[in-house]
Amino acid sequence: MQLKVILKQKRDEFVRSFHPWIFSGAIDYFPKSQPGELLPVFSHDGDALGWGYFNEKCSLMGRMVSFGTQDPYDAIKESIAKALLLRKKIFANQPTNSFRLIHGEGDFLPGLVVDLYDKILVVQITTFGMERLKEFVIRTLKEHLPEISGIYEKSDLPVRELEGLERKEGLLWGSVPHEVAIMEKGICFLVDISHGQKTGFFLDQREMRSFVREISFQKRVVNGFAYTGAFSVAAALGGAQRVDSVDISQPALDLAKKNFSLNKIAIDSHGFYCEDLFDFLEKRTLDCDLLILDPPAFAKKREDLSSALKGYRRLHQLAFAKMPKESLLLTSSCSYHLSEELFLSLLFQTAKEMKRKVKILSSHHQALDHPMSLFHKEGKYLKSFLLALG
Repeated sequence: MQLKVILKQKRDEFVRSFHPWIFSGAIDYFPKSQPGELLPVFSHDGDALGWGYFNEKCSLMGRMVSFGTQDPYDAIKESIAKALLLRKKIFANQPTNSFRLIHGEGDFLPGLVVDLYDKILVVQITTFGMERLKEFVIRTLKEHLPEISGIYEKSDLPVRELEGLERKEGLLWGSVPHEVAIMEKGICFLVDISHGQKTGFFLDQREMRSFVREISFQKRVVNGFAYTGAFSVAAALGGAQRVDSVDISQPALDLAKKNFSLNKIAIDSHGFYCEDLFDFLEKRTLDCDLLILDPPAFAKKREDLSSALKGYRRLHQLAFAKMPKESLLLTSSCSYHLSEELFLSLLFQTAKEMKRKVKILSSHHQALDHPMSLFHKEGKYLKSFLLALG
């Protein structure tokens, strides 16, 4: 008898609507199998719904990689090819050589992220099922991208432990330099893949960096959580009077200075502060026209949300207390568990408490190469607002 998963009656509507996730409560029958094994999925009435990989250790047991009767390996190959084609179309006429090639569920490849930095691929795998498929995925990527010179794995996320996997990081194939020079809309950046956050660079803020470049002319800008200074470089190239970059990591700021020099920006005209941003804001008069707040995810899992809300609240209390009238605040959250509605509510309550009149000028989400499947609303994670403070 073929190993297969059977869903409960009336619990298959999400899969029929191309949602990739299957929780344990929706499963009527589950065969004895290996963690991460690919299995066919059927409705209670016997309809073939597709193929997914499953892990009994997790309440989110299954993730679909194909729907209907399509072979799962053919579906994975097709999803990779379509993801690469989409990026070629998006960036065909842009001076950009680095972008996200595969964005998990957004490209119908759950558990897999692949970023391209010039000729280097950085792979991130978060699930047992995708771990079992890794060799197949790498082989397929190399077939489609013969020009790449190295593949580096950066699967060092704590979510792997929930899957029963060890964290992994290291070279998978070829060679990877200590620093990779990339181009983004004509701006040059150096990326330290092995020591950097996430896969080395925050590609999902590409459009926001371009936006900051547009609005920074003659402004005094403070870039909090500056990391390697991508927003700072964009602001400086946009004609900012001065950009102060604040980050708790000195190596990140050292790379930020290199990025300034790489783009022929005089470092002496700008400031670099190795400090905790909360301390920086508390100790100083914030005499700026534009403050950028793009912190790391305060809520990496649902249990973190309460403490994360306190952190976001304190951060914006300081900003609203210190920022001058008629200044601009660009604030972002990449915490999936902090919804856009909750983020707006937090901003409203904090502005009310601090007695600041605030206008929303624009709202933004992750860049075009970080797609969200229409059938998987959980893929929406990054939200940003440009606020005008009265």
